[in-house]
Amino acid sequence: MSDLINIFDTAAYNYELPEELIAQTPAEPRDSSRLMYYDRASGRTEHLIFKDIADILNPGDVLVINDTRVIPARFFAFNENGREFEVLLLKRIDLKRWECLLKPAKKVKIGGRLVVNSELSLVIRNINPDYGVREAEFEFDGVFEDILSRVGSVPLPPYITEKLEDPERYQTVYARESGSAAAPTAGLHFTEELLKKIEDKGVEIVRILLHVGLGTFRPVKTDNILEHKMHSEYYRVTPEAAFKVNRALDENRRVIAVGTTSVRCLEASGASGRLHEGEGNTQIFIYPGYEFKIVKGLLTNFHLPESTLIMLVSAFAGREQTLSLYREAVRRQYRFFSFGDAMLLL
Repeated sequence: MSDLINIFDTAAYNYELPEELIAQTPAEPRDSSRLMYYDRASGRTEHLIFKDIADILNPGDVLVINDTRVIPARFFAFNENGREFEVLLLKRIDLKRWECLLKPAKKVKIGGRLVVNSELSLVIRNINPDYGVREAEFEFDGVFEDILSRVGSVPLPPYITEKLEDPERYQTVYARESGSAAAPTAGLHFTEELLKKIEDKGVEIVRILLHVGLGTFRPVKTDNILEHKMHSEYYRVTPEAAFKVNRALDENRRVIAVGTTSVRCLEASGASGRLHEGEGNTQIFIYPGYEFKIVKGLLTNFHLPESTLIMLVSAFAGREQTLSLYREAVRRQYRFFSFGDAMLLL
């Protein structure tokens, strides 16, 4: 079977990862994590410390960050028989309705009611058969966000088994607008001091927004990646962000996305080759063969095998090269996944 056919095979994005390389805690300080730098033009790879990124970036580069903030989206509720259910909020629909995941999911039907406490309850109004997502209408007395801050917790990925002492370590230092079910983890490495150093060098930092939802949690379960259905995520691009990115493109300056979430926002809103201001929902799925319209550089963490995220990285750097870099990262004992080390592809 040729490599051309293999690139659509989910198994083509697998790699061996020792369990001990899955990072359980964030690096301290943030910018002390390791950084693998790969130059696509020369094929050169360097092994650095994250704060060295300030020396790699050039004046005139545009660094695009996703300033979404993770909400305390995980909490527990009970049915009329006292059975406990885990609830994970994914995406806000309107003032009272959210898309969410439930565990155990099959035990709650449409019309089923769950009670969190005297302040908060929810009723299942719809079920999406493609994703297993429930649409829930919440009933609450007071301000929803205030109640959620009391009953909820930050939803760490299931491969992180150690307790996070400081929930702010699962937020970027530039997080602003609440709405994500997971952090844009490539941004966790930045400190305010490092960002200032980068700006002082003449790098332009541009903020965009994409609220991270089910796409981060949902594995690819189909053998053929073309059959995988992406869940939609909300994004927004301000007029200022669109202007700065388009000006950089016109002047042939590099637009470098911090994380796969920034990539999805930029490419979804920039399908024409120009970044458009506005907001919407995107189901963009980026895999090898995709032609990038906006993104010229990518900063990202090391992702799960056979995930849509490693497929996105493979689209940018090439599947074989990406897997080669991952194998090298394993040999050199880089730390993987959300609290792990970073990779810069230019």
